[in-house]
Amino acid sequence: MANQQTARSPASGRLRATRRRAHPHCAVCSCASPTGLGQEFVLQPDGSVEGVFAASAPLEGYSGLLHGGIAAAFLDGAMTNCLFAYGVQALTAELTVRYREPVAVPGKITTHATLTESHGRLYLLRAELRQGGRLKATAVGKFIRQACLKKTRCSPT
Repeated sequence: MANQQTARSPASGRLRATRRRAHPHCAVCSCASPTGLGQEFVLQPDGSVEGVFAASAPLEGYSGLLHGGIAAAFLDGAMTNCLFAYGVQALTAELTVRYREPVAVPGKITTHATLTESHGRLYLLRAELRQGGRLKATAVGKFIRQACLKKTRCSPT
């Protein structure tokens, strides 16, 4: 019941609306992009987000293993969507990924992200990627809210 209530909460609506508006062609979370992965993230009762994805052979690096860059993209996408639940649009400033175990392909993976701190325009988040209940990768990210994200283009000034 908590997940149904969470799915209808204002924060859940904010997550979906911000994702549609700010990331219409995102390689990770856009369902509209024909080449995107379409990763859907769901708001959890504690304010974190979680996504489940079926990884397949086109996402391999080594045979039978998920490419490390794809794993990093899923972790980054989870953290970005966590910020969307708070109505925040921010750019990844730093992403540190720790690969703990290889991720098998094909296979179901779960990503989870939590906002840990915010200081003005700076947001700190943690994310994890699991498969079969085992922790496969973790990430810590620093995100910077940018005023230019409200416009159509950012200028380098």
